[in-house]
Amino acid sequence: QVELVESGGGLVQAGKSLRLSCAASGGIFAINAMGWYRQAPGKQRELVAGILRSGGTNYADSVQGRFTISRDNAKNTVYLQMNSLKPEDTAVYYCVAAPSIAAMAGFGSWGRGTQVTVSS
Repeated sequence: QVELVESGGGLVQAGKSLRLSCAASGGIFAINAMGWYRQAPGKQRELVAGILRSGGTNYADSVQGRFTISRDNAKNTVYLQMNSLKPEDTAVYYCVAAPSIAAMAGFGSWGRGTQVTVSS
């Protein structure tokens, strides 16, 4: 069973940057895709970015060009560099691991989440 532990959330002003990290342990051989979802109050959970072990990536249109996902396979860790943050990026960010990016929502292992708050 995969365990995911997120870190790096917090309160930041609009226009600033944050970096989230997520370390995976246990059952890591089944992990091909890792990524981040987020959920804002009153909204559905949405995919922010995903990355495959090979390095292929997928981004939500709303974060394209501002966020960068990366991965250290040796450390089983995924990162999300968030630049030019906007108040609408405020949400709980969840780390997810799954056999594929498409499988994350329904079949992934999820972390407990980390709060990101962007003030205007």
